Amino acid sequence: MLMTTTETIPGKEITKILGIARGSTVRARNIGQDIFAGLKNIVGGEISEYTSLQAESREQAMYRMVEDARSLGADAIVGVRLTTSVIMQGASEILAYGTAVKIQEV
Repeated sequence: MLMTTTETIPGKEITKILGIARGSTVRARNIGQDIFAGLKNIVGGEISEYTSLQAESREQAMYRMVEDARSLGADAIVGVRLTTSVIMQGASEILAYGTAVKIQEV
């Protein structure tokens, strides 16, 4: 599946817009991560446990967006965006979305 943050794809023509493709996941921290994060917060630096959690969340949301686009019959997704929101203390949602399209070579 071809994905891009741009509205067009060089060398391709968008022949049909199929709708919005989206995928999301909600993830929560765990007590182990919070303990290590608290210690790192004292000395400073990157909190790698949270970085990993966010990276995994983004990948899962994008995978789900691609699956949604496939179910619509898409060849590509244009205008891909990622957003996050806090659901509750310690848990956040990552949402990936874009426009599912049919494309052909120009």
